[in-house]
Amino acid sequence: MTQIVRDNFTFTILDEIQIQYSELVELVLGSESIDNNEKQYWFDILPSMTDEQVDRLFNILMTERHQLEELNLKYQEEIKTLNEKHLIEWQSLQSQKAKKQVQQAEQSDRSKSDAIDTLGLFGNI
Repeated sequence: MTQIVRDNFTFTILDEIQIQYSELVELVLGSESIDNNEKQYWFDILPSMTDEQVDRLFNILMTERHQLEELNLKYQEEIKTLNEKHLIEWQSLQSQKAKKQVQQAEQSDRSKSDAIDTLGLFGNI
């Protein structure tokens, strides 16, 4: 018997099953639609399954894996697009903020200059 630990769960698998169906074992372990108890159930009944049933289980799990990979690729592209969009928006906001700070600094400089000019006028009186 082989014991495999995944996600803090210990699966017990017959050595013959591990050797004969190693790819199917990995598909079952990697499945996101089957909980750990169900995975163990599949490992337990695998020796009594017909070849046709084993093939069907394999095909179902391969289809699941392919569909999840396609979804991941699709969402990675969408996330990349969203990140680029938000980066542009963020840069625009930062640019506006910097412009506002420059304008405020210029206004402050003008106010100081006006105050100095005014003081100069009072000094001439």
